[in-house]
Amino acid sequence: MENDAPILILDTGVGGLTVLEEVQRALPDAPLIFAADRAGLPYGTKTEAEVAARVAGLLGRMSERYQPRLACIACNTASTIALGMVREVLEIPIVGTVPAIKPAATMTKTGVIGLLGTAGTVRQPYVDRLEADFASDKRLIRHPAPGLVDLAEAKAAGEPISVDDVKQEVSGLLDAPDANEIDTIVLACTHFPLLEAELAQIFGPNVNYVHGAKGIARRIAFLTEDQTFERSQKDFAVVTGKHNPAQMERLSRQFSPYGLDEVRVF
Repeated sequence: MENDAPILILDTGVGGLTVLEEVQRALPDAPLIFAADRAGLPYGTKTEAEVAARVAGLLGRMSERYQPRLACIACNTASTIALGMVREVLEIPIVGTVPAIKPAATMTKTGVIGLLGTAGTVRQPYVDRLEADFASDKRLIRHPAPGLVDLAEAKAAGEPISVDDVKQEVSGLLDAPDANEIDTIVLACTHFPLLEAELAQIFGPNVNYVHGAKGIARRIAFLTEDQTFERSQKDFAVVTGKHNPAQMERLSRQFSPYGLDEVRVF
C-alpha cells in the first residue's frame, strides 16, 4: 500500500461530512476523499436490494479508481443494509455507520430514547437487534424523518431554513406516547447532526443528542494506527450524477468549509 493511499468516505449527500470532520480531527495527516452519491439520493426510499447493489457496485468502482486503504460508509441506511455485502466484495477494511443506540442507552436517565432516521433505517432488522442487545430495558421511540435530509443539505449550502419546517418533520416524535419523557435522541442519519441547533430549540435544553461520528473516527484511527500517511495531492470530493453550474456551485459551498476545494464528477 502506498503512503498516499486515501481514506474514502461515502454518503448519499453531505451528511457524511459530519464523519469526515471527526476523521480530520483524529487523523489530520490522512489523505481523504469524500464521495457523495448524489445520483442515488435518497437511499431511504429504495428497496434493500437496490441499496445493497448500488453501494457495493459504487464502492467497487471507486476502489478500483482511487485505491483507498480503507472505506467508510457514512450512511446509516446503507450500512444497515449493505455493510455485509460490501465487506465480502472488497478486500480493504470497511467501516460502517449504525444508529448509536448503545451509547444512548447508557446516557438516558428516564429510560425513554427517541430515534430519528430515514424510513429505510428505522425499519431495518439491524435496528431491532441493536435495541434488543442494548436497550431492551428502555423505551425506544422510532420516527422516520426523511425531510430532515433536504433541510440539512440546504443549511450546509448556507441557505436559510426554518425551525418550523424542522419541527414539522419531527412532529410524529413530539406527539408520540411518553415523548415528554425523552431525554436522549439518537440521530440515526449522518445528515441530522447538522440540524442539532434547530432540534435543541424544538425539544428543549434537557435532551441530549448522540450519533456515531466520533466513534467511527476512533475506529478508523484504530484500523490505521500503524500506517504512514503522506499527501501527494489535496483532499477532494467526488459526486455522482449530472450537475449544472449552479448545482456545482452549491456543492462547492457545502464542501469548502471542510477543506474540500475541488469537486470532481465520478
